[in-house]
Amino acid sequence: MQMTHVIINFRRHIKRRNYSSHTVKYYLNIIKQYVIWLDVPLEQATVEKVDAYIDYLHRKRLHPSSINLYLVIIRVFYDYLRYEERVDLTNPVKRNRRLRVPKPLPRSLRDQEIEKLFGAIKNKRDVAMFKLMLRCGLRVEEVSNLTLGVIDLKRRRLIVQQGKGGKGRVVYISNDAHDALKAYLKLRSSNRTKRVFLVEKGTYKGQAISVRGIQKRIEHYAKKTRINVSCHRLRHTMATQLLNAEAEVETIQDLLGHNWITTTQRYCKVSNLKIQRDYFKAMRNVLQRSAQPSSSSFFDHR
Repeated sequence: MQMTHVIINFRRHIKRRNYSSHTVKYYLNIIKQYVIWLDVPLEQATVEKVDAYIDYLHRKRLHPSSINLYLVIIRVFYDYLRYEERVDLTNPVKRNRRLRVPKPLPRSLRDQEIEKLFGAIKNKRDVAMFKLMLRCGLRVEEVSNLTLGVIDLKRRRLIVQQGKGGKGRVVYISNDAHDALKAYLKLRSSNRTKRVFLVEKGTYKGQAISVRGIQKRIEHYAKKTRINVSCHRLRHTMATQLLNAEAEVETIQDLLGHNWITTTQRYCKVSNLKIQRDYFKAMRNVLQRSAQPSSSSFFDHR
């Protein structure tokens, strides 16, 4: 089996499945690391050999979720070898072979933290970027990829064309996010770049700001305000605030672009305000019914 030929074919195979260039590169890098580590031919690897590889990844201090992703990719590669390249082998990565991963609840910002954070942001571009995450629930990649043509300020909405998994969706723009975006667009340099948010200084001035560029800006403000904030935490905050304001979980799912409602339901566990309101509302009803004399009480005590 010529490994170079197989890798090229595998790359072609996953590109046909409409994987992004970043995902293709990541898959190939994982496969390369595994093949280099392996001391036997690919088709001779056993379940025990995969377990030894897991131990090796543990020693490298990889997080369990990262190791699980490695296993998924390696399993996909072995399935490709078996069914597409017709290599006689048994997949050594079993379907249920995955490490237990702790699932910490998403944390949202408190109202005073939001006020302090945006009070420290004077740059109009940065205010607009982070308001879109906080009020529209946009991912950092979605903000970076946002183009002028998908924004409808009049209708206060925008279309996310390159969401996670290639899914598109419509999201709506709150009043404060609308004002922030409008203020930035007035100052934005008019060039041919279709992307909304541009680099404002240095060698790359006028070019679209990258995901890492946006992350560096939020890290700057986190350090400045001493608030534990990230781009994704702004998105978490939007979901929690909507839930506390009694928005339906299905509505939040659509706005965030979650494939599975179980992902959205995780926010219910941290939405203490709604739980608290629901509890006391229900308990008031219980106590009111308990206080009312039963129609049968007279006859029961005769």
